[in-house]
Amino acid sequence: MGHGGRDAVDEIAEQWARERPDVPVGAIGVVARVLRIAKAFADHRRRTLAALGIDSATFDLLATLRRSGAPFRMTPAELTQACLVTGGAISQRVARAEAAGLVETRRTTGGHTSAVELTPAGRERIDRDIAEFLAAEERLIAHLAPEERGELTRLLRALNAGL
Repeated sequence: MGHGGRDAVDEIAEQWARERPDVPVGAIGVVARVLRIAKAFADHRRRTLAALGIDSATFDLLATLRRSGAPFRMTPAELTQACLVTGGAISQRVARAEAAGLVETRRTTGGHTSAVELTPAGRERIDRDIAEFLAAEERLIAHLAPEERGELTRLLRALNAGL
């Protein structure tokens, strides 16, 4: 299949248009492709993280702390918002990463976590892993010209904003 050529999704849309001319098929071209691309990206991400020897949740936690900038420390509430998961999920992620020596927690006198911070080992780990991870993601879109990437980014941003 060539760059920008016909694909299986075109055939699906044409089949539905033939079999059910009374129903709209225009969205198939966008939705079916986005779903197929999302699956390909998710599968690739899983393989990349497995090769790095880190689970997705820990990677996400370390990356969120690292990109927050020095001192690489966030509250559980900030992490919950940034990672788009529940407080319970953050607690589990933090506990696993803390047991692995990748983060340390600061606690209130009542024993609640007040802050989560990357340890030097955690920073070293995410700095190494993120370089390999982003290089792998770059290879996924290497076939697109810079102007195509810009246009696709703009269109996806608009699609996302409309949802």
